[in-house]
Amino acid sequence: MAEESEKPKGNIKKFLGLAFIVINFVVVGGGAYLAYAGTLGYRSPALLEADLNKEMIQFQKSLAQPPILYTMDPFNTNLDGLPRQFIRVQMSIEMYDKGGFEELVTLGGRGRDAILRILNSKRYQDIDSVQGKLQLKNDIIAYLNKQLKHGVVKNIYFTKFQVQ
Repeated sequence: MAEESEKPKGNIKKFLGLAFIVINFVVVGGGAYLAYAGTLGYRSPALLEADLNKEMIQFQKSLAQPPILYTMDPFNTNLDGLPRQFIRVQMSIEMYDKGGFEELVTLGGRGRDAILRILNSKRYQDIDSVQGKLQLKNDIIAYLNKQLKHGVVKNIYFTKFQVQ
């Protein structure tokens, strides 16, 4: 009787061991296939010359469109630090599309207030150099792009920049 109860346990162990080996081979084989397909076996999609020409024409059309500029009223404010210095800035903001232009115009006072706060936080030494002016541009662009939901500011051009 003791021998009869041990035989089914031995068969179950053999079956589970065999099932584990089969599952292991399937998993390792699948992983090897995914690694091959993702590296050596990867084929980039074929690009047709007609598709490339269409994209090139669209790109050239986008370059041919006149820039969309919004010229803001001049900003007059004080710079941070001592001795007190006064700054007068007038800027034009270039947008990618007309929808973004309209959104920027509707931003109105919030945008002007933020730009004034950015200008107030700068010292003369911060904006005296070309790099400082570029950093000021980047700060303003980053803030405006954060405030706009759909529009994107492409660039800012200082049309007047005076410090006294």
